[in-house]
Amino acid sequence: MDARGNLKIGVAGWSYKDWQGIVYPPSLKAGARVEYLAQFFDLIEINTSFYGHIKPAVGKEWCRMAASVNPDFVFTAKLNRGFTHSPVAVLEPTSAKTIRPAESDEREAKAGYDSLAAEDMLGALLAQFPISFKCTDENRAYVEQLVRLFRSYPLVLEIRHASWNEPEVLAWIEGLHVGLCNIDQPLLGRAIRPSAHATSVVGYIRLHGRNYKQWFAETNVRDRYDYLYSMEELAKWKDRALEVAGKAETTYVVANNHNLGKAAVNALELVSMIEARRVQAPPTLVSHYPELKQFTSA
Repeated sequence: MDARGNLKIGVAGWSYKDWQGIVYPPSLKAGARVEYLAQFFDLIEINTSFYGHIKPAVGKEWCRMAASVNPDFVFTAKLNRGFTHSPVAVLEPTSAKTIRPAESDEREAKAGYDSLAAEDMLGALLAQFPISFKCTDENRAYVEQLVRLFRSYPLVLEIRHASWNEPEVLAWIEGLHVGLCNIDQPLLGRAIRPSAHATSVVGYIRLHGRNYKQWFAETNVRDRYDYLYSMEELAKWKDRALEVAGKAETTYVVANNHNLGKAAVNALELVSMIEARRVQAPPTLVSHYPELKQFTSA
């Protein structure tokens, strides 16, 4: 089987003001962004669900808009941070002891994810933990509890501390029938290294960029994701994506280096490299990043 057939590549989020006039035409209205992106990508990862819950009517409308232009399109969604982060994560490490979801979070979160799943457009649910969430017995027990809560969705763990990248731990995650997200990030301290794991039927890759200087920026978090991957860097992730896709039923590759539309550039380049074809791209994006011309069709 050709692994390229079960790969979907896209971007993390779409509601970025700095994308207007770069990814989007200057006159495009905010409500039309999902439909516009779905013309060029088969996947968008919903980031707003990390900060607040998806309203079911809104989720259903997103599905309608995307499906109207791309029948192969799916969303993935980030699990709400109430389940993965301390409420004051900037002040204390995140652990089983410090994660405190509100009483209504489970009900409201599931209502939003269900609105996507009902349209058969929820590819995966991503539970993203910070690097302070280390592999301890207590934290592993919490992960098992989280899996029980959200087992009705295709769940994927994004865990950034290197203590989780051990054979015994990977076998344990596989036993939970949960995917493990392979990430690219600045390799600071015990940050987990690049990998090509597939611990469930869902494979997942996220590219955060390698902006070492701004990774812990507090004044403008957007600067953290200001990074444009080179062809040499993307080529290595192309190989990893194909390796993961060869082991999973469906694999999602998400570019999160979103500052000034760089995620869209690199995602389109990856599609072209993996599928060995020229791709359609937003004209404004090609104007701002002329290097895209070698990958795109007129």
